[in-house]
Amino acid sequence: MTITRVGVVGSGIMGSGIAQVAAQSGFEVVLRSRSQSTADATHAAMVKSLAKLVDKGRLQAAEAEAIAARVTPVEDLAGLADCDLVIESVVEDLATKRELFTQLDGIVKAGAILATNTSTLPVVEMAVATNRPERVCGIHFFNPAPMMSLVEVVRPLTASDETHAEALAFAEACGKAPVTVADQAGFIVNALLFPYLNNAVRLLANGVATAEDIDAAMKGGCNFPMGPLALLDLVGLDTSLAILDALYDEFRDPNYSAVPVLRRMVAAGQLGRKSGQGFYSY
Repeated sequence: MTITRVGVVGSGIMGSGIAQVAAQSGFEVVLRSRSQSTADATHAAMVKSLAKLVDKGRLQAAEAEAIAARVTPVEDLAGLADCDLVIESVVEDLATKRELFTQLDGIVKAGAILATNTSTLPVVEMAVATNRPERVCGIHFFNPAPMMSLVEVVRPLTASDETHAEALAFAEACGKAPVTVADQAGFIVNALLFPYLNNAVRLLANGVATAEDIDAAMKGGCNFPMGPLALLDLVGLDTSLAILDALYDEFRDPNYSAVPVLRRMVAAGQLGRKSGQGFYSY
């Protein structure tokens, strides 16, 4: 199948970023949110993001207008019916994603690929919630999607060779550098990253150093662009906790067992940048 029309379910940071990437790459995009007002607001925010690229000389004004025109914001899932590929980027909860995949399977045309942007959850669980498991895979973009070059293409046991090849081709058409990974919790990046982030929280909880000094040490000592605690605030402490819990459920490795203070901060609504308070104030 030639992919020309891409659906994106979810209008959060990742959903809107994926929609922008696809539109900038020449695909027609249907961006679905739970309400038309939210979908329209996300589209408006994308227009502003593109305008910034124009101001910086990275895009021509006519190009930005054409990109924005390729995105259609909708509320009804039925608007995704004619898409060749649909990528979901909703809350990182398996039950929610399984229900969505069952709905999409009954709406999106036969032969289309249904993909998940999950960073941790088992893709096969979503595949078997449909009548097209061979056409389900993971296409995991990184935040912020317009800037980050990596895409993890996750191949569950049920995916066909054609699905895998088409997912790789789509990522490459978006100007990304895809890697193929087996359907294992955390895939490559999060399986390696989150023990490091979790242990940074443990250092803070044990009073080894302040948040500022922990972050400064990893930036200055390892040449990382961002310290671990600032990165957790960017990802979102709730999302990070969900990832750690999923990793621990699969591997039972103590490195994946979330430090208690992280769970308490999430319970208190201290979620990082999106709430205004995490390890830092925003």
